[in-house]
Amino acid sequence: MKPIRRKAATAGALAVLALGGTLAATAPASAATADAYNGACGAGYEVFTSTPVMSSQRTVAATTYVAYSSADRQWCAVTVRSKPGARVFMEVTLDTWPTSTTPARDAGSYTAFAGPVYKDLPEPGRCMTWSGSIDLYYNSDRGLCP
Repeated sequence: MKPIRRKAATAGALAVLALGGTLAATAPASAATADAYNGACGAGYEVFTSTPVMSSQRTVAATTYVAYSSADRQWCAVTVRSKPGARVFMEVTLDTWPTSTTPARDAGSYTAFAGPVYKDLPEPGRCMTWSGSIDLYYNSDRGLCP
């Protein structure tokens, strides 16, 4: 191979590798967005936040969505599986923090989602806390303080 062709081939290969690296670096770690929320909380509930349940550094196994209804003045949570399939243990919990009275919880063997569960607005000085799990993977978060 002549030196000019070798340089062109090398440059082309490097361009493909660079483009592939750019695509990998800019690709989202998950397709879990508010668009993946299944509407399980009911009419009038809008997704306020979500928390991914990761099965690896790059794979979202499920997402816990927290939605709010201004008409009902209630929070709702549901854990939605990224890829519905065979039954697997799933759980969703919604509670108040720093002190808990009665957590709203749904756990069982599901194919697509756990929940929905509902809680009233927390009292002043308290926040909401939520968690979701699928199989042995778990994640939680808190916020939504009045």
